Amino acid sequence: MAWEEWEQLKAAAAERHAAAAASGMRLNQVAPEPGGGGTGVGPGDGFRVKHQSLDGSSHLLIELAGLLYQGRPDGELCTTARAPRSHPDVAEKVDRFARFADDQYQDLTSLLAALSTRLRDTKTNYVSYDGEVAGGLMNALLETGVYVPPEKR
Repeated sequence: MAWEEWEQLKAAAAERHAAAAASGMRLNQVAPEPGGGGTGVGPGDGFRVKHQSLDGSSHLLIELAGLLYQGRPDGELCTTARAPRSHPDVAEKVDRFARFADDQYQDLTSLLAALSTRLRDTKTNYVSYDGEVAGGLMNALLETGVYVPPEKR
């Protein structure tokens, strides 16, 4: 890449950044949908959640932990590298690596399980909150709504 081309790319990126800052664009912000009707995204909210996605992600984390369990080194590998069969330094290094790998495996599976649990809790909270919002909207409609016969419209 030539130096002039690099300078052009930098200038174009700076222009895009300035235009984005001038338009009020922010990262991680969902643009409000036109029409303002019942999308569940309030002004300034910026988040959309699909409950199935949260649930699927939590199951995926548990499946990943299971795959890690299947891929861990077996005990036979470490047994064949013990002192009578191999050099004592090699046996020590293999044993140290096996302990380290097991420790890392335990930490990672604990983390994946905790994240999975957190995602399931988050899904439950979103579902209950959405139910409360829907119930509140229905109650507000029933309490403040006025029936107007078709002939008087």
